[in-house]
Amino acid sequence: MEEKKKMGFNIIKNDPTDGHRGYGKGALSLDNMSPVIIDVEAGEAVIDIGAMHARSAVEKGIKFLPAKEEVPNGKPYWLVWVTIDRDERGPYYAGVTACEMTVDREIRRGYKSLPEHVNRMDKSLKRQIIVAHMDDQSKQVLADFLRSHNEELWERSSEELKKGLSV
Repeated sequence: MEEKKKMGFNIIKNDPTDGHRGYGKGALSLDNMSPVIIDVEAGEAVIDIGAMHARSAVEKGIKFLPAKEEVPNGKPYWLVWVTIDRDERGPYYAGVTACEMTVDREIRRGYKSLPEHVNRMDKSLKRQIIVAHMDDQSKQVLADFLRSHNEELWERSSEELKKGLSV
């Protein structure tokens, strides 16, 4: 049997606008960002690049509603935007922001706030850490996932991130 390929984080690529100051200069690049989906009940985290366009395995086939009350039996998930940057010590987790999401597969409905997801993606790109609103179990799952994915990235990351994910 063929082993599943382990999905990795998008690692820093060359600047596509390097060398010229024309069109596109100053545009944000999503090359250094990866979405991590946390299944709260299962206590698992996976990288799902499909989430960049709201097409993760969790989101496919689901109509999202603007009110959480409309999906009372929704299974809880966190969509975490993880941005990697590089400094003189090397690459590190620079921006980590979490967004809430619930999904009820049975009725093919879910809840998420699209403006919140877009704003948190932007804040991650701007190297902010927003994880305080997460439940303790999910914080632990995320911390363990980031640490196990690449211990060096974790070690070089800010104390703000480590403190924010400590339980």
